[in-house]
Amino acid sequence: MENSNTAPYMRGFVPYALAAFLIGIVGGFSTVLGPAFVQDIGIAYNNTTWTALAQAMSTAACAPILGKLGDVIGRRTTLLLGIAVYTLGNVLSALANSLLFMLVARFIVGIGSAAIAPVALAYIVTEFPQNAVAKGFSFYMLISSASVVFGPTLGGLMINSYGWQVMIWVCVAICAVVFLACLLCRGETGDRRKPLTDFDSPGAVLVLIFFSLVLCVPSFGQNFGWSSIAFLVIFTAAAISFTCLVFVERRAKNPILPGSFLLRKAFVLSVLALFLTQGLMQANMTSVIVFVNYTQPQNSVISGYAISIMYLGMSIGAVILGPLADRWEPKWVLTASLTLTGVGCGAMLLFSAETSVALLALSLGVLGFGLGGNGTIFMKVVLSGLPAGQAGVGTGTYGLFRDLAAPFGVAVFVPMFTNQITNLISAGMEQKNAAVSSIKILATTEIFCIAAGIAIVLMLPKIRKT
Repeated sequence: MENSNTAPYMRGFVPYALAAFLIGIVGGFSTVLGPAFVQDIGIAYNNTTWTALAQAMSTAACAPILGKLGDVIGRRTTLLLGIAVYTLGNVLSALANSLLFMLVARFIVGIGSAAIAPVALAYIVTEFPQNAVAKGFSFYMLISSASVVFGPTLGGLMINSYGWQVMIWVCVAICAVVFLACLLCRGETGDRRKPLTDFDSPGAVLVLIFFSLVLCVPSFGQNFGWSSIAFLVIFTAAAISFTCLVFVERRAKNPILPGSFLLRKAFVLSVLALFLTQGLMQANMTSVIVFVNYTQPQNSVISGYAISIMYLGMSIGAVILGPLADRWEPKWVLTASLTLTGVGCGAMLLFSAETSVALLALSLGVLGFGLGGNGTIFMKVVLSGLPAGQAGVGTGTYGLFRDLAAPFGVAVFVPMFTNQITNLISAGMEQKNAAVSSIKILATTEIFCIAAGIAIVLMLPKIRKT
């Protein structure tokens, strides 16, 4: 009897699981792309921020748009389109010969990935039994995290042996195989479509513009100066687009960003905590790669090993910590997992010019364990009680802010780290010492952010009814 109840929704989840695996494994390879690319074309390491930001902008800003599109044209169609666009972006990345070309390519990669997460989460919310939704989120996080584990290490080895272009062509081949596998999977009988008149096109355009500009604000401020023309133009454009977005969405019949979902206390507080803490993942990955390149340029592969261990920690954290939120009050479990991220950042205070792979792995492994738990539990807190008719737009809206958290961390913490190194070297400090001093300043700042995140989590409303 149990098999007959569980088999249909698990079989239907197969293409979404394959797509999550694709984003994870190719994303793992791509973690080492930015530093390798900017080094290859001979530009400064702080340009790594732009390569990461280009993909992050489209991944975050397009999530609610494509989640809404999934509600309109169907999840399966949106999934296949997303994988196709993701493949195209990686093809263009392999052909990139300039920073501008690479930025466009990574932006397209982000559009593809933005189509996948909302429809996968919407499937879990609507098709899984209610008593299995949290486990479904944990399963999704496990696939997403575990598939990344070997990517940074193998990517680093391939770059050292054959160059970054070969690594990206391997990613293209993986994309093609997964697309064919998903195409051959049977479609969902319950994947209903709506007329395109339900789609909020003006809102979609403004969401893309505003949230892309939001991610540029801290990067432009730190790289060009807070009083520079470039920063003031971006800031002014963001303010104007925000005003237009609020005006349009208030009058939209089916808004891209539904106010009833956005204004819930559980959503607002969770997003604040995400921005303060979850952005550490991608920021620390990039910072550790740059740190190793500065301190041990002859042994750059060790950062790949350490990052792989971080993703292993995320996989274990999603499986162990995530389901605990079904047994105990989620905000207490979140407090514990956030504390672990603080321990991981604290270990960075022990870094030196000859930091061993063991210490790098310890820091990122503990950080990853906490982040894996955070990701699963925040999904449970924010998406609990989401109506089936708003599954796509709800998960897409959550995905927007969840995906904004990582690039926000990149936009704030990576320039803070790389620019500090540059400034110390300009002041006469030796390169290795500058990198060590900067990583410790970064770690201290992140610990304060985690403490603030814990304080916010403690204000979350209770979910478990006693």
